[in-house]
Formats: sequence, structure tokens, C-alpha cells
Amino acid sequence: MQPKFWHLIRGKKGGAFMLWVILFLAAVAAQGCSVKSDLMGHLSQSILNNNDLDLVESGAPAYLLMVDSLISQDPKSSEILASGARLYTAYADVFVTDKTRAKKMADKAMGYAETAFCEANGDACSLRDKPFGQFQSALSDMDKQDLPYLFTLGNAWASWIMANKDDFNALADISRIEEIMLQVTRLDDTYKDGAAYLYLGTLATFLPPALGGRPEEGRAYFEKAIRLSGGRNLMAKVMYAKLYAKMMFDRPLHDRLLTEVLKTDPEMPGYTLINTYAQMQARQLMAGADDYF
Repeated sequence: MQPKFWHLIRGKKGGAFMLWVILFLAAVAAQGCSVKSDLMGHLSQSILNNNDLDLVESGAPAYLLMVDSLISQDPKSSEILASGARLYTAYADVFVTDKTRAKKMADKAMGYAETAFCEANGDACSLRDKPFGQFQSALSDMDKQDLPYLFTLGNAWASWIMANKDDFNALADISRIEEIMLQVTRLDDTYKDGAAYLYLGTLATFLPPALGGRPEEGRAYFEKAIRLSGGRNLMAKVMYAKLYAKMMFDRPLHDRLLTEVLKTDPEMPGYTLINTYAQMQARQLMAGADDYF
């Protein structure tokens, strides 16, 4: 089945929409790198602040093609590369269910994130290939100016693992993502409202205890993510319920967290899209709770 996006292209409005994208690209191509970075930032914010999941799902692929074009024009721009990695990661995480397509998008996001970090800091080049001890040492030398690229790499890498979770070699990278997010918290644990703790909580509860999962450590991370975001990031509560509460068969916690998510207004600057998605996930989890517990 083809994505909804292609139906837009073939429809009467599709030709006009694609013409707009082409004209926009032509205009952007004549601008400087800083202007392009600003446009990418505004684009990201527009998507994150949209509460219409269907609209974003249908329209975002055109913008992803635009991102690829901007990067091809400035392949050494760390800011544009990082923005591309974040957009591809966000779109794949929320909308892509086909495994083959998810892997392709995760590969592209990972490539953009790695290149962005390398361009921003030469010491980060080939970071993924370093032996674990050298990897840790390289991370320890990172400072606050590396935070955007460090977090973007961890974000894209986590999405890449989820897309390749049937590969044990990919799962072996979990410890490296944990090191990245721990370094983010050392540099600034409030960065992006404590989002690193959401990733740490997810990684700690991704596997059952018998396979190395650390549920209580994950619980502490989830609670810290919720506290640092001031409850604005509803996905923290959804992942807490989905991964920790279900693993521990704690239905009261599971239902309380999801009820709080469903009662909260999702419209929050920077979180509207993900909160809308979180509420959709919460409704699905609540609907299946009787069968699980």
C-alpha cells in the first residue's frame, strides 16, 4: 500500500503542492547556510506544534525530500544535518510501521546525525566504530557546545536500534546510547526538559530483567523525566506505563499514568504533536489493559 503522500501528489492539489515545494527549494538554494538553518528550525517547530497527526503524516514526506535537497547543497552544515536527522527520526518513530521502510529512514537519520557531529567536532568522527573504552573517553571530553549533536546522535541511534531490534548486533549498541545520554545529563540534566532521562528509562526497561533489564533504575529515570518536563511531555508517562508498569504488572500505576495523560491538554509549545500521539497510544493501552493484566 502506498503512503498517503503519493495520493496527494496525484490528486488535483498534489501538482500545486509539489510545485510549491520546488519553488521553495529554488528560493532556499539561493540563501546562505544560516538562513537555511533557520528555515529548518522553523519547519521543525511547525511540525512539533501541529495537533493533526494525519496532516503531518501526509505532508511531512515532501518536507523530508526538501531536507535531503538542502543537505545535498550544504553537505558539511552540521546544523542542517542535525535538523535532518531529527526530522527523519521523529517521522519514522511516529508514523512508519513498515519494517523495511523504518530501517531505511533510521539509516538515513543515523548517517545525518553522525556526519553532523563529525562536522561540529572532529573528535566525534568515527565515534560509533571506536572500542567501548575509547568511546567512553571520547564522550567524557565533550562539553556543552556539543550537546545538540550529542543528543541528536543518541536520539537517532535509539530509533535505529528500535528499527533493527531483530538484530542482536544492534541491541549490543544499547550500552553506547546509555553512555551518550548519561553524558548529556552530566553536561546539563535539564537539556530539552530532561529528555535524556526518558531515553535512559526506555533503555533500562527495554529488556526484561532476565535479559539485562533494570526496571527499578528505569522507574527512577522515568519519574525524573516527568519531573524535569513539568509533566509537559506526555510521552514520558506513556512509556513509563508501557514499559515499566506492564513489565511489573502494576495495573494501578499503569492506569493512573494513562488517565493523567488522557486528562491533560496536549497543546503545549514544542510538544503538541508528540502529546497528541501519546494520547492516541494511551487510549490503545487502556483498551487492551483488561486482556493484559
